[in-house]
Amino acid sequence: MIDFLIAKLHDRDFMIQLLIAIAVFATVLTIAMPLVAGDDLGRRMKSVSVERNRIRERERARLVNGERVSIRPTPKAWMLSIVETLQLTKHLAQEEARGKLVQAGYRGQGPYVAFLLFRLVVPIITFLAALAYFFLVNDMGQPAMVRGLLALFAAYVGMQLPMLFLKNQIQHRQTSIRRAFPDALDLMLICVESGMSIEMAFRRVAAEIGTQSIPLAEELTLTTAELSYLQDRRLAYENLAKRVDLDGVKAVCMALIQSERYGTPLANTLRVMAQENRDIRMSEAEKKAAGLPPKLTVPMILFFLPCLFVVIMGPAAIRLMGSN
Repeated sequence: MIDFLIAKLHDRDFMIQLLIAIAVFATVLTIAMPLVAGDDLGRRMKSVSVERNRIRERERARLVNGERVSIRPTPKAWMLSIVETLQLTKHLAQEEARGKLVQAGYRGQGPYVAFLLFRLVVPIITFLAALAYFFLVNDMGQPAMVRGLLALFAAYVGMQLPMLFLKNQIQHRQTSIRRAFPDALDLMLICVESGMSIEMAFRRVAAEIGTQSIPLAEELTLTTAELSYLQDRRLAYENLAKRVDLDGVKAVCMALIQSERYGTPLANTLRVMAQENRDIRMSEAEKKAAGLPPKLTVPMILFFLPCLFVVIMGPAAIRLMGSN
């Protein structure tokens, strides 16, 4: 089987056909993706509406029956049983992971239980896969001790994969929020100057900014809810800063806290913060544009220059071959 695959990889006609098939599939997928993509914002808004109705029904049941009903999402029973049986909260728990889960948009006990379970399962899978590869497929000319150490290293990498996944999700979420936050501040400034309260401004901006950044709309909606039921409004702004973990958002939250405490004009503060966040977004775009030429050097050498040489020197070479 291995020899067959190696022979196929060295077959020029097969590789050309494979690359053509991949290119055709990528082209069809690119054209068809906008047609089959669903309305993510509509789906999330519908789920929020359904969850609101569920919460309303639970609260009515609690008031009627006098029972306490938790509205936090509960983990699946089999996941929770495995975590409790193996005591993963004691051996694999990380306080950093709870904050990372919230920053990635995963709230409640269910995602945390799933995270602990994946921290147990993924290292076992990577360890067994590494053992099967090093001992059955390719021994790499190394003794059994070295291959065992490589399998243990694969298990360590597998243990870090869930945290790497969280960091990747946080980065994507922060990028979306960073790009839309200056526009959200402009909208918030318009709402405040028109006479709206800060709660109504947050709610209105969350409804409008959802088409540009769904994570930012979720965070603003959650902040609106916290402003409504928390006794200390300062905690709502601090929670927003912790969940987003961006310097621009932290500065705005600090300005809002000072405005609540000292009664400073909120419109002027939002105007200054919007301009600063817009300047930060522009500087990041300029930094990416400045780093583009070095990144294009290798693709130009590998792909553009050979084609250019063929186009320029091809007719001359054909003419010389015809004259001979």
